[in-house]
Amino acid sequence: MTLHAEAEVVLKLLHTADWHLGRKFAAFRDEDATTLSRARMTVLDRILGAAERHAVDAVLCAGDLFDEPTPGKEWWEGLAQRLQQRRWENRPVFLLPGNHDPLLPDSIWDQGHPFRSALPPWVHVIDRDLCEHPLSANAVLYAVPCRSRAGQSDPTERIPRRAPGDERIRIGLVHGTNFPIATDAAIERGLDYLAIGDTHGFRFVPPDRTQPPTIYPGTPEPTAFDERDPGNVAIVFFNRRRRAQVQPEPVAHWTWEDCSVGSLAELRALRDRSDLERRVLRLRVEMRLSAPEYEQAERLIDDLQGSPARHGRAGMLVLDREGLALQATDVESYCGELPEVLQMAVRRLQQRAAADHPHAAAVAQRALYHLYKASRAS
Repeated sequence: MTLHAEAEVVLKLLHTADWHLGRKFAAFRDEDATTLSRARMTVLDRILGAAERHAVDAVLCAGDLFDEPTPGKEWWEGLAQRLQQRRWENRPVFLLPGNHDPLLPDSIWDQGHPFRSALPPWVHVIDRDLCEHPLSANAVLYAVPCRSRAGQSDPTERIPRRAPGDERIRIGLVHGTNFPIATDAAIERGLDYLAIGDTHGFRFVPPDRTQPPTIYPGTPEPTAFDERDPGNVAIVFFNRRRRAQVQPEPVAHWTWEDCSVGSLAELRALRDRSDLERRVLRLRVEMRLSAPEYEQAERLIDDLQGSPARHGRAGMLVLDREGLALQATDVESYCGELPEVLQMAVRRLQQRAAADHPHAAAVAQRALYHLYKASRAS
């Protein structure tokens, strides 16, 4: 932003959503799952740091801040402590219930929950069907919480339309897409910005309209391999003419990547990449190899994955090796040093490896590989 444009700014916001504190990652090894869950808490420091760095006037948190309506104490207490560490008397924070953590009796948002009493006074929970809150003399926020996991009504319909002569910056804060939010809601309600949560990638809605902006900032830490453009918050600048300029601000620690390799050269190139330390890598290996080549592939995979005693090259690895096959027909030629009884076992396993049953063939291939390694060691 140029100095001239900065001088025109009359209001600055940080818009975030979909923290999913308390989310579990059952598909990962226990240690990796814990690391990914913790990352959802530590990213909050970068979000709050971005708010301070940009000197925003308010922080809008558009729902699904917790992964369920009654999260464990470690999650709500950790959030409250991070907020307590700030001295933001002039920077309000708005917490909106979403469809994962809806506004229900006895939920995290209930007035009697200890989370509420642990929050600083400048943190506002949206616990009414329509909250109207002034952000400045010339700006107002309208926020509508979720009271269920899904619904048939558009939450933006609760926001009043712009009255004649109302020249304030008008901002909406809601949560979709389990609620049918109209793509033209910002125009229909006379909003200058509509902050939404729910989908996990940064996007404009519709994608070809930037004024007035309707924005999903996405989840600040990715949660799945199929998410497009996760890992951001939205920084929003308003000028005197009520026009909003929006920029994504990267805050994620982890980058999730889906890839496949079909040759040793591709696997080696992947192992040698310098950007893997913060990657959650889902790797599909699809190749049929001779025994010596299979051994090379195992070493490369081990370099990527690591062991209990050492870190792998990839931050985390989810390995699909069903497509990694041993060329069983030539294993016997590498096993001439084995005793005759083991050579007979090699021949029987080669026959089993050629069988039509995939599981039996895979077991036979692994056994042949171990016999090959035993031959190499003898």
